[in-house]
Order: sequence, then structure tokens, then C-alpha cells
Amino acid sequence: MIKAKLTAPDLSDLNLNAATVYYQLSPAELIEAALKRNEGTLADSGALAIDTGMFTGRSPKDRFIVSDDLTRDLVWWSDINIPFDGEKADRLFDRLIDYLENKPVFVRDAFACADPAYRLGIRVITETAYQNLFAYNLFLRAEEGKPADPSWTIVAAPGFLADPERDGTRQANFSIIDFTKKRIMIGGTGYTGEIKKGVFSVLNFLLPVEHQVLPMHCSANTGQNGDTALFFGLSGTGKTTLSADSERALVGDDEHGWSDQHVFNFEGGCYAKCVNLSAENEPEIFNAIRFGALLENTNYFSGSREVDFSDISKTENTRVAYPIHYISNAAKPSVAPLPKHIFFLTADAFGVLPPISRLDARQAMFHFISGYTAKVAGTEAGVLEPQATFSACYGKAFLPLHPVTYANLLGQKMEQHEVSAWLINTGWSGGPYGTGSRIKLSYTRAMIRAAMKGALAEVDFNIHPVFGLQVPAICPGVPTTLLDPAGTWTDGAAYTHKARELADAFVNNFRQFEDAADTGLLQALREPAAQ
Repeated sequence: MIKAKLTAPDLSDLNLNAATVYYQLSPAELIEAALKRNEGTLADSGALAIDTGMFTGRSPKDRFIVSDDLTRDLVWWSDINIPFDGEKADRLFDRLIDYLENKPVFVRDAFACADPAYRLGIRVITETAYQNLFAYNLFLRAEEGKPADPSWTIVAAPGFLADPERDGTRQANFSIIDFTKKRIMIGGTGYTGEIKKGVFSVLNFLLPVEHQVLPMHCSANTGQNGDTALFFGLSGTGKTTLSADSERALVGDDEHGWSDQHVFNFEGGCYAKCVNLSAENEPEIFNAIRFGALLENTNYFSGSREVDFSDISKTENTRVAYPIHYISNAAKPSVAPLPKHIFFLTADAFGVLPPISRLDARQAMFHFISGYTAKVAGTEAGVLEPQATFSACYGKAFLPLHPVTYANLLGQKMEQHEVSAWLINTGWSGGPYGTGSRIKLSYTRAMIRAAMKGALAEVDFNIHPVFGLQVPAICPGVPTTLLDPAGTWTDGAAYTHKARELADAFVNNFRQFEDAADTGLLQALREPAAQ
């Protein structure tokens, strides 16, 4: 019998009468429970390997926010912030609690936000042991014997299915945030990312509204001199890889806040993609996959317990969750000085953006609110050629407020703290995907290090004729011919045509934000891509 070390909390305020409440179990205890309950297996590295079931990623169309007096006039109601009736939410919550009646549940009290000034206490109640291990790994852990004082409650039950006609959901799975009741309910999906991103969405609402803190979907690291750097980028652009630098302390790999005093991690762990992971290319992440880590939707080599990271037959979104102290050079605590550099990462599959460009504050706001990268052929069904993808503020799916709100905060903080901004193309050069070649990771690392160490401060910059970007003429450790993207193409006219197509796509994408932007901001945001 597994026994928790601390007295289980009273859940009567939720009307939850569970058969057993497993409270604040250690990773070893949670793994033991998961194995006994046939939730997963142990990989040869010691990590717990589980499958999340039907859903191997988030389901954005099934994420809702309760519309009430608190949220009605503040939330950016859109295709990613879908309103949900409060009374229906209450009834669905009651049915979710009834489902857990007389079942064992796993309960964890934890924190979000490493800066105590903004700390958010959360109670995570899960149907499965592996979900609670995820919560242990990803959130900030309470001190032994001193659990958090939770103000928010998350209830996650993969086995509970909603009735769309009765409950008002789109289908059987759902994730619903209620800012007034301070609760998140998740049902019908075992994908743990719904838990993590539910809390991120909450912070994206609370921190700007209550504290003028900028929440950011980015990784962050800091050097010995306190030169903090932020890395924004969508999936596949290198955000996690490039922030994991053995010469710098990792603050966090995914979610941060920028206050007037600090940059601070929202989380206590990392949730890294595993596809094609290797010890040679990403040693910090690879070596973090050990006992206590949680592998999701990976596969073993036949007849073994060795993970085949190249096998994406279940999903391309294979993941590993581990506590941040599994990274040897993680900052403790996960708080760093104000940033000196911002890097916007994009995997430009059209091969037209420079590998590195310096941005002024207006251009930084533009590229922040654009959140551009490109899908390549074969990554999704129906994608036969490079396709531009935009995600506002590099995290549109988690923004309860209008993107202009976050862009304004970014611009204000950049000017207040004199922060340098850079656009980094980790994608293609010499032509689009299929013709050109992927920019080498070693060159990208060299460009980022040059920017952070001030090696580009005295070099000449050229203005890109289409994008208006400031492109360095030389960069240590990088072939000079690579820096001018047009020069890497054999057909200059074809390059210009494709570059103008992408510039037009930027401007067209921004039109959705025009109504919320004042005249000055509108001009500032449109100019860089309209030249």
C-alpha cells in the first residue's frame, strides 16, 4: 500500500469523496503506482514511459473560457478563446466530481512563478499517477512538509467523457478555464500538456491585468555576468535546443514572466520534444531522461526497453517531462536579471530571411506579434510545399488577452531596459525547402554567441531591401556568404519574388490586429515588412 507522507487535504469544498487520496507522493511512489496500475513501463534509462491515448497533443478547438462579469470585456474572444456558459460549466464540473466519487485520486499542491511576488498556488487533482508525476516535474515544488496554499484547482480525468449535447462541449474531451471560480477542468484526454498550458493561460491573463508583468512563451538563459537572453520560437525552430547552452545557466525552457525587476520561470521543469533526440546533438536533454522523468508516446526498439527517438509512429509530438534540476547548469532559483538580448527564432522554409538580423523596438514588436515560422512538406497531411505559419506572440493558443496588449508591454519593456532584439532564421538558405539547405546548428550558435558577446556591435549592417532588416556584413564563425540570403540563391529574381511574397504574408497576417492598434502602433508595426 502506497502511503503519502503528509495528511491528505480535505476535498469537501469540491464535494469530492474519493476512495483514497494519495497526497504529495514522491516521484518513486508515483512511478510505483503507475506501474502497478498498468499506466506505463520503465525504459532502460529509468524513465517512466506512458501513452496518452487518443490525444497526443492539445486540442485547441476544445479549450474554453467561462464568460462572465470578470472575463466578458477583457478576454480576446476568438477561435482560440471560445466562450463557455458559466452554469453549464458548473454542471459539468459536478459531473466530473461525481465521476471521481469513490475512486482513488492523486493530489499535488505546487506553485507557478519562481518570483515569490507573483507566486500562484495550485492544487492538481488527477485520475492517474502519471499525470501527477507530470505535475511534480513541471510545476514548482513545495518544500517538504510545507505544501503550497492553493488558490487555483485543476481537476484532470482522462476517463471522464462529456456529452456534447448535454454539456455544451464540442466533443467528449474538453479543457475549461473558469477565472472567477479559479479552476481548470480537463476531461477525455490524457495529454498532460493540457494541464501545463491551462496554468500558462491563467498567468497570461492575471499577470498583465494585475501586475503589468509580461508573460512570455519563451526559453531563457543567463551568463555569469547576468546577461539574460530570451528565446522565442514556435515548434521546430530550436527554442529549447538553443537555450540549453553549457556555458550559460538555464532559467527555463518554455514559460517566463518579465517584471520590472526580474525574468522568472513560471515552471519547475521542462517539457521537451523528443523526436530524433540524441546524446550528441542535445546532451542536456538526453541526459535528463532518467528515473523520475516522464516519456510520452515514444516507442522502444523491438525486443528492448531502449527508446527509439526516431520512431514517430504514434505522433511527431513525442515528449519528455523532467524537473529542471535534471539539467546540470540550471539556475537556482529560476530567476534571472532583466534581459539584455531577445532572439526571435524562425525556421524559414522559403529560404529568404537572413540567418541573423538586428531589430529596432518597432521591428521587434512586429515580429513578436507575427510569430512567424514555416511548415515544410510532409510534416502534416496536405502540406506539399513550404507554408507560412503565424502564431501571435509565439503562443496565440494561450493568450486570453488581445495580442496587441502583449506587444505593447514588450515594446515598453524593451525601451525601458534598453534590450537588443535579433531575428534568427534557423531554417533554409540557398533556396526553399527541397532546393536549399538547412542552416547548420553550429552557425546559428555562433551567431547567437556573437550577438550576446557584443562581437557585432562594431560591424557594418546592411538594410535588407524587402524586409527592412538590419543584416550584419560579417559575423565571427559564420561564412560571410551565408549572411546575405539573396547571394545564396542562384536566381536573384526568384529570390526577390519569393521574399516579396513572404513580406506580403506578414502584412496580410497583421490585418487581423489593426482594429486594436492605435495609429502610431499600427504604423510602427507595418513599416518593417512593407518596405
